Amino acid sequence: MESSPEPYAFQPSGPWRVVPEALEWARGLKELRASVAAECVELLRPRRLPPVLRFLEAAYHIGGALVGWVCFERWRGGETSRAGLSRRLRRAFEKLGASYIKLGQILSAGRGVFPDELVAELRTLRDNVAPESWESVRRVVEEDLGRSLSDVFASFETEPLAAASIAQVHAAVLQTGESVVVKVQRGPVADSVRKDVRAMAWIAPWLVGRIPVAALANPPVLVELFAETILEELDFRLEAENMLDVGRILRDEEQDSVFVPRPHPRWVTARVLVMERLEGFAYDDLEGMRDAGVETTEVLRALVISFLEGAMIHGVFHGDLHGGNLFVTAEGKIALLDFGIAARMDQTERLAFLKMLMRGAAGDLAGQIEAFRDLGALGPDVDATRVIRELELDGPVKDPTKMTAAQLAEELQRVTKALLGYGARLPKPLMLYVKNLVFIDDAVGHLAPELDLFAELARVFGYFAGRHAEQITRESGLNPAETTVDLTQVRASIGLAEEVESLTYRELQERRETVRDRLVGGDGKRGL
Repeated sequence: MESSPEPYAFQPSGPWRVVPEALEWARGLKELRASVAAECVELLRPRRLPPVLRFLEAAYHIGGALVGWVCFERWRGGETSRAGLSRRLRRAFEKLGASYIKLGQILSAGRGVFPDELVAELRTLRDNVAPESWESVRRVVEEDLGRSLSDVFASFETEPLAAASIAQVHAAVLQTGESVVVKVQRGPVADSVRKDVRAMAWIAPWLVGRIPVAALANPPVLVELFAETILEELDFRLEAENMLDVGRILRDEEQDSVFVPRPHPRWVTARVLVMERLEGFAYDDLEGMRDAGVETTEVLRALVISFLEGAMIHGVFHGDLHGGNLFVTAEGKIALLDFGIAARMDQTERLAFLKMLMRGAAGDLAGQIEAFRDLGALGPDVDATRVIRELELDGPVKDPTKMTAAQLAEELQRVTKALLGYGARLPKPLMLYVKNLVFIDDAVGHLAPELDLFAELARVFGYFAGRHAEQITRESGLNPAETTVDLTQVRASIGLAEEVESLTYRELQERRETVRDRLVGGDGKRGL
């Protein structure tokens, strides 16, 4: 009798089968998540005194980076100055450990926001951090698996394939013959992360009201979200569960173009995660994909649809998309990797998220703002009509490319002040959603720079109208099968006139460059 297929989006054939009921490491994960949440509350508890030693250590490394830059590169100006500071900050973050490396990874997603030199340096923190010693790796693996290395593995590469903030990945072969990759947690990372969370929790309230941008971001809430996320990353059993949950959603939705690696049925612990080894092209290896006959626009479309489907329909999605966390196979399929960060929304959050996106696509400003409020991004008493009026969302289109630097700065200050008045904040699902959008924006630039963004938006909307119309109608009050995408607000959000019918990514990027250059003085030069 033929066995039933695995309920997950894996490669069609793999080195082993994953049977949910047989996974011993998956038992008690609900309680484990609850205990992580409880620990998070304890670490964020107000304290009278900060962790002084950690503060001094951070001041030493970051302050030293700034002093070195001032002495040796700043006076040279231009690219040399920017490159020098970027390199010194990256080195300081590496020395300070996981929390600061994670911060660098977040900043590295800001292409077009931060200087190119800084983004390029910090991108190396995604998977090219100085590795742990082989002795430390071996010790962690043997302690967690409860076996000697040779009992489990026929071979184990001592040099990692990649090394990042929390862990590093090694190639290996099991004694049973399967090629695998082994994710191994850095030895001292758990203690340093907890110290950093205590330090951030102590200083975050002090920032409120002192720095406008920090106030808008709500530092205490950001620290809470950072703590919750990074503490979950410290237990690889939770990551393996994220893999299976996303894999189940992809299978249920018949998303055959996106898949996840199989975690091993037995060798998964808090600090060690053994999974099948996959191979493919880096997402920005355009030449390699084209030589293999991969249609890059289809790759991009599959990524976007699977991401939105997980968020709107199921309330679960990969929360850390970036170039080091996925690749494309020669068959044009996307392999999603590294599930340490995932968004998990309860029903109330998911419904608000669904309404936010669908009402926005339909041009319903009031409905979209109400959804933001329900998601927790705006204060509970915010009136949508007032927001529309005060932010002038229904007024004449303001083209930022035609504003002076002073006008741009004034407009940014006006909007920021208004948002602060509405109690604006960034809930975890929205933060991870925006973070992923930043990567997708970058991916469009690599994979499909001539893509008509308006036409693609309509096409994606059409997919959801065709596949999920009944659920979306029931849950959002809007029938997508009877609605068309309203591009009026989309155009207005980027300052385009009503008569503009198409917009490529390349054209959008040119507009961004114009605005950015104007903000820094109009000469196209950015300094530090």
